[in-house]
Amino acid sequence: MRRDVFQAISDPTRREIINLIAFQSLNLNAIAENFDMSRPAISQHIKILTECGLVSIKKEGRERFCEVKFQKLKEVSKWIEQYSSFWNDKLDALEIYLSTNTAKVEPKK
Repeated sequence: MRRDVFQAISDPTRREIINLIAFQSLNLNAIAENFDMSRPAISQHIKILTECGLVSIKKEGRERFCEVKFQKLKEVSKWIEQYSSFWNDKLDALEIYLSTNTAKVEPKK
């Protein structure tokens, strides 16, 4: 099954895994200790993150360490940016409208 970044980040557990390993690589046991679920369940989440390219796994001896691959998150950032620009433009227009029209309206007495 082909997975994409949006599918990966749709799950709160996977987003939390990304947060955990954003600044330091962790082995699978260290990641699993932060969740109230089985190690195989965490491994499945890691597998999905790996399949979509958000996480890479490096073997060091018998340990497997997970690291975030931030370049894949640019896809999400670009998608969000288009809506951010849209809403910023709408809110700017609303601000202009309110500032020009509220001065004309007299409060009720």
